Amino acid sequence: MATITTIEAAARERAGKGAARATRRQGQIPGVIYGAKSTPMLIALDPRSVMREVTRGGWRSRLFEVAVGGQSTRALMRDVQFHPVTDAPEHVDFQRLAPGEKVRVAVAVHFKGEGVSPGIKRGGVLNVVRHAVECYVDPENVPEFFEAELGALDINDALRFSDLTGTAGVRPTITDRDFVIATVAPPTKMVEPTAEQPATATAAAPAATAAAPAGGAKAAAPAAAAKAPAGKK
Repeated sequence: MATITTIEAAARERAGKGAARATRRQGQIPGVIYGAKSTPMLIALDPRSVMREVTRGGWRSRLFEVAVGGQSTRALMRDVQFHPVTDAPEHVDFQRLAPGEKVRVAVAVHFKGEGVSPGIKRGGVLNVVRHAVECYVDPENVPEFFEAELGALDINDALRFSDLTGTAGVRPTITDRDFVIATVAPPTKMVEPTAEQPATATAAAPAATAAAPAGGAKAAAPAAAAKAPAGKK
């Protein structure tokens, strides 16, 4: 059974940008509950309640009971709009859930066993392909997260959707293959210069300088002119 979080809200009467700004001036966040072939409901929420849920993580797949005026509506928090400068939440969209109607959610993947993975111990690099999995689930059984066990992975091994736990009753949106969640890639080797290489390069510079005539080609020209016989007048 999925965990259900109750969040308090108040009803709003007017829609539009002006009404939304007025709601924010009152210290609340405007929102809407839509879906399930019902009329959208305009609501206002306490910004502290919204931030508490957003900072918890996994809020897109968490079930909510939105309590408005003594009545509760089962919903998913679909979108939160933030101010571009302050990052304060400015609007919240909830999708009303209909009994028996599957919904599409992104379920987060939690990884464990990284410290005992033989591949990672030998210098392999964990490459996470999907931090969340899009899937269709019953509203009453939305998992909070899937669990990925990395303890048995060696270098070049892959962990796939079928390896996750907590997927009972879940249908992923990708159905044509057992897709990859994470892999352990080989370690990346970097060639570092040895201590002798810089010394050799430094010693070669004076040798090249000594081989060259002092003053270069311009200095050799007067000497050649002195050996040449004087021309006839």
